[in-house]
Amino acid sequence: MLKSAAKFHLGQVVRHRVYPFRGVIFDVDPEFANTEDWYEAIPEDIRPRREQPFYHLLAENDESYYVAYVSEQNLLPDATGGPVGHPSIPDLFGPYEDGSYPLDVQMN
Repeated sequence: MLKSAAKFHLGQVVRHRVYPFRGVIFDVDPEFANTEDWYEAIPEDIRPRREQPFYHLLAENDESYYVAYVSEQNLLPDATGGPVGHPSIPDLFGPYEDGSYPLDVQMN
């Protein structure tokens, strides 16, 4: 039985611990649920444990917007205090407020 609890919540703005990007959490897997090829492509010395929450982010860096899949151990709360500019945010969330976005759609 899986007994982990997610440290971060839907709508929260977070940043990657190593790479220069930040994003808004729009989904969470209680443990790794991506492809084996994706996992094996991560260099072994920085490969995260599978047995932890993994987050789906509407992410941005200085060059683009994209969807990222990140382990909990590699995320930190974002301290910039600013909104994320990903163009898909209005499809899922309400206006930015106090470091997060309120969910604006019914999720299953």
